[in-house]
Amino acid sequence: MTGNLWADIPENSNAYHRPRTVEDLTDRNVKAIVQLEEAARANRNRTNRIADAIASFCGCITFVWVHVVWFGAWILANLLPGITHFDPYPFTFLTFVVSLEAIFLATFILISQNHETRLSERRNHLDLQINLLTEQENTKMLKILGRIAERVGAKIDDDPSLQVLEQATRPEKIVHQIEEASQQSSLNSKS
Repeated sequence: MTGNLWADIPENSNAYHRPRTVEDLTDRNVKAIVQLEEAARANRNRTNRIADAIASFCGCITFVWVHVVWFGAWILANLLPGITHFDPYPFTFLTFVVSLEAIFLATFILISQNHETRLSERRNHLDLQINLLTEQENTKMLKILGRIAERVGAKIDDDPSLQVLEQATRPEKIVHQIEEASQQSSLNSKS
């Protein structure tokens, strides 16, 4: 596979717009998303890759079992008679080591989560842009269909929602409506 997802399709080709099956269409979309995700992963710096690897290991059952064995061995080594106890009960040094580990693990996990948050925000932005483009395309199609209906003599004037849907959607107005509804809901729940 080349670095460019669309490299296999000649520029003047309509192959993108003529999939043979739904699977062809979804396969192309899935490959595009996978490529975007791979590009995002490839652009991470070494620190982020290390943080992601550590966070990934911390989220697996092997991590739990390593700690069960480690803590068990530590406690046994400091409780069994006849062995020199390097950290006698109440295991102050073990507490210190575990606290340091928790600080570093929390940091690595936060670094990894920050990276995932940035990816998620990028995906959300992409979704929003595609949704806005789709809405604009649908509005344009409604206008074109209205003109076609007019030419063929179909009566569509009796549908008031059609005229409303032909208007361009203003995202800033929708955001304002959402904020007002949220504030009203918040006020209602407090009373």
